[in-house]
Formats: sequence, C-alpha cells, structure tokens
Amino acid sequence: MGETLSRGSSSGEASGLGRSMFLFELFRDAMRAEHVLRRAGFDVKAGAPPPEVRTGCDIAITVPSHQVNEAERALRADGIPILDVVFASEGELPPLQVSKIVKKVDFGDFLMIRVGNMKLTFEKKSGKVVNISGGGCPDIPLLALKMIGQPLDTVVSPNELGFTLCAYTLQKAYEHALQAWRKMR
Repeated sequence: MGETLSRGSSSGEASGLGRSMFLFELFRDAMRAEHVLRRAGFDVKAGAPPPEVRTGCDIAITVPSHQVNEAERALRADGIPILDVVFASEGELPPLQVSKIVKKVDFGDFLMIRVGNMKLTFEKKSGKVVNISGGGCPDIPLLALKMIGQPLDTVVSPNELGFTLCAYTLQKAYEHALQAWRKMR
C-alpha cells in the first residue's frame, strides 16, 4: 500500500483519490460496518490493514475517499464505534485470505461450498441449507440453528447475527452458495 496519511490530512480526502480506511477495535464492529455500508450503497472493500495501523482487529473497511464523511455518518448513526480513519493515497488493502480460496464439492443433489474453514451445504433443487460445519467460534451454533432448513434466498445472512471471523467466512460461503444456486435455477 502506498503512503498512509493520518486523519485530518487534506491529501486523501480533498483529492477524492484513493480509499479511506475505517479501523475498528473489534472484529464484529468491522463486520457490521461492512454490512451497513453495503446496504447503504457504498463501494465497500474489506481487507487486512497495513501493519503500521493494525490495532488488534484483522479487518479494515474502505470506501472511496470522497465518500468518507458520508460513510462515517452512516456508521455512527448505526452505533458502530470507529477506532480511526486513515486515508490512503494509492493502492488498496490486500484481500483477506479467508475468502480467497473457494471450493465447491458436488454431492449429486447437494452442493457444498467451502471458504476457509467454513462449509455450507445446500440442496440444489430447493436451495435449502442442509448443513453448516467448521469453525469453532461461539456464534456458529446459533447461525446453524437459524439457517439450516431455510432457502438461500430468504435465510438470515451470517453477517446479520454473527460477530466472529468464522461468521465472516461463513458469510462468504453463503454468498458463493447463493450465487451458485441462482445459476442453477
């Protein structure tokens, strides 16, 4: 990533170039921020923050720098605590490795999507989630309870209830599963 500028510097914000990076203390806040900003129509990207600004949470959320004030208002209105905002003059965050490798396993009537350590299996015909496995995080049993037996197009998405890296990874598996099922129909 290029030069990072601290909050208040005019270079990143005024020029409208680059992306502004929101940093969070807790992973669940970063997950909620990504969801809230996507829902509001922002061009959102999630990635690993550069080492010089890491604070414990392994995910940062970026928006185009010219939208940073509007995005910050949306996050604050939703009660999401922001640790800091850093303006980047060039480049983007490296993608999170958890969602880089997606594996699909076809079991005939069922398709399993694996992202990282999380697996989501659904029935091809109905789109119903039949199994969720992997992880070991405390929110996965609740997510499995809410998702299993529900069609992919109406099920609660993992990022609405989850707050861990496992839930984030399951969200990516869910997105790939939904996309695969829509192509089958």
